[in-house]
Amino acid sequence: MNSISPNLNLMIKACEKASKVINRDFGEIENLQVAKKGPKDFVTKTDKRVEKILIDELSKTKKNYSFITEETGTLLNKNKDIFWIIDPIDGTTNFLHGIPHFAISVALQINKEIVIGLIVDPIKNEIFYAEKNNGSFINNSRIRVSNKSNFDECLFSSNSDGVKKLHPKLNLRNTGCAALDLAYVGCGRFDGYFHDKINLWDVAAGKIIIEEAGGKVNNINNFKIDKIDIRAGNPNIYEKMVKKLDNF
Repeated sequence: MNSISPNLNLMIKACEKASKVINRDFGEIENLQVAKKGPKDFVTKTDKRVEKILIDELSKTKKNYSFITEETGTLLNKNKDIFWIIDPIDGTTNFLHGIPHFAISVALQINKEIVIGLIVDPIKNEIFYAEKNNGSFINNSRIRVSNKSNFDECLFSSNSDGVKKLHPKLNLRNTGCAALDLAYVGCGRFDGYFHDKINLWDVAAGKIIIEEAGGKVNNINNFKIDKIDIRAGNPNIYEKMVKKLDNF
């Protein structure tokens, strides 16, 4: 592995432990689809269990760091300017239906700036990560955003609202997992991504992965943490995409 910081190493180890639980529980989902109680409660328990593992593991050596998490909310410790931002399973609806497209997302924010991002796809065994001024990687290979500039050749991603609004104007996908959408912009699979009223824990890790891969992302600090309008893309199409969205 390329040279990484102790904090990123800690994040990767925590996610590896959490991935084992996710993979095991995902294997049970098919059996639960036919059970009377249904899989929804099961998935909620998985979500909470994964979050607990991540919080416990990250707290072992960084006892003073605070947390912003999907399930628990904000946990303040001694360091109130340093936050782990966690989404234990981004793409729970996919998980619930046995669709293997979801991810663990963890970011480290210091003084309101995201300095490390990690997105782990436990099923496909893909680990996307980035540290400030150190580039973006997938499984130890350097990644870059795409260099497409022709809209007709570009593939964008959004949520269902975005797809409904702009489907005739853009080639769009709605995959149900914002974290992986952003990671895919970072490695050039998607060319752009936009989503209104999204949560910080869905986009924090992806933001730095895209920026360190040479892409552009708007300033998410201008929004409340649960109502972020995010815009991200390769530098050739970013402004054009934002203009299209503004003009809609």
